[in-house]
Amino acid sequence: MKLTICGDVCPAYANDLFVRKDVKTLFNRVPEIWRESNGVLVNLECTLTEGGRAIEKFGPNLKASPVCAEVLADIGVTACAISNNHIFDLGEEGVRDTLRALNRAGLAWTGFGEDYEDARTELIFDEDGDTAIIAVCEHEYCYALEDRMGARPFHVYDTMADIRRAKRDHEHVIVLYHGGKEQSVYPSPRLRRLCQEMVDNGADLVTCQHSHCIGCQEVYHGGHIVYGQGNFHFVNMFPDHPHWQNGLILQVELGETLSVEYVPVVVRNHGIDLAEGAEKQSILDGFAARSADLQTDVWLEDWRQFCRDSRPVYENAIKYACTDQSTDRQNELFAHYLYCEAHRDVLEELFKLSWETRAEP
Repeated sequence: MKLTICGDVCPAYANDLFVRKDVKTLFNRVPEIWRESNGVLVNLECTLTEGGRAIEKFGPNLKASPVCAEVLADIGVTACAISNNHIFDLGEEGVRDTLRALNRAGLAWTGFGEDYEDARTELIFDEDGDTAIIAVCEHEYCYALEDRMGARPFHVYDTMADIRRAKRDHEHVIVLYHGGKEQSVYPSPRLRRLCQEMVDNGADLVTCQHSHCIGCQEVYHGGHIVYGQGNFHFVNMFPDHPHWQNGLILQVELGETLSVEYVPVVVRNHGIDLAEGAEKQSILDGFAARSADLQTDVWLEDWRQFCRDSRPVYENAIKYACTDQSTDRQNELFAHYLYCEAHRDVLEELFKLSWETRAEP
C-alpha cells in the first residue's frame, strides 16, 4: 500500500485558475507521481466558500471557490486534513460550505468536529483499516472547544491517548501536526520532544506542516518525523520569499514497516511542478544537511538565533499589552502569542528565568 501526503494547499491566491480548472498550469506533472498511490492526502489550509463572514484574527482570512474541491478530486486527491488555523476563517457558514464542497467532490476529510470530542476522530486510510491518520493543530484560532465546533486541537494528554488507542486498533498510525514556528527550518526543543513522544506512544510517522518551509527529518525509535514539509500548492502569496517556493511530497510505503520517499516540488509561475536536475538535488541536499544538524548542537543554536531575530515583535506585543492605555486589539495580540504553542516557544526562549541561565554557584 502506498499513501501520498502533500503539504499545505491554499487556492486563494490562484482562485481564478482553479475556477477555470486549468490543471496544467496549476499542477503541471505533479499528479503523475501518485498514479500508483492508493490514496492522496493534502492539508487544505483554506475555506471553500462564496460567502461567510471573516472572523477577527491576526493574519489573513483565507477563502477560495468551492469548485477547488472538484479540481483536487480531478487530479487524484482522495482526502483533506482540515485541522489548521484557517479552516474557520469565514465562520460557521464558511466551514459548512467547505464540508459540502468536499463531500460533493467525493473527498474524505478529517480534523474537524461539532465540538472537541467530535473532532477527535481518525481518518481510516484503507479498506482493511490498517492505517489511522490523526490530524491535529496548535491553538491558533479555529480550534474546537467543549461546546464549539472547530479544528481538532493538539492536547498534551488526549492526543497521546488517541495515538495509543489508534495503535491498538491499527497497524500504522500517522500524525499530521499543524504547528511549529513559521519560517523556522528547525523545530523548537518543545516541538522536537513532542514529536518524539508521539512516536513513543505509537505513531509510525509524524509530519509537521504549517511552517511554510522545508525543515529536517529524523528516524527516532523506528518512527519517522518530518519537522517542516513545506508548501504543496500555496502560490502567489509571497512570490519573492525563498521558503515559499518549494515543498516536499511524502510517498509513504505501508508494509510490515513504514518507509518514506521525499519528492520536491517547486513553484512555476502560478502553479507548481516537480523539481528536477540541480534544483531538485539542491533541495534534497539542504534537507539532508539540516537533518544531520539534528545530531549536533547546530539545530539548537539556529533555533535560538531565530528567536533572537524575532525579539522586537514579541517585545512590542508585551510592551503594549495589559496597561491602562492598551487597546483590546493589543491585549488580544499578547493573548494570541501566549496561547499558541509556537509563539509561546519563542517567548520562553527569549525570556528565560535567571535560574535557567545563570552559571552554577
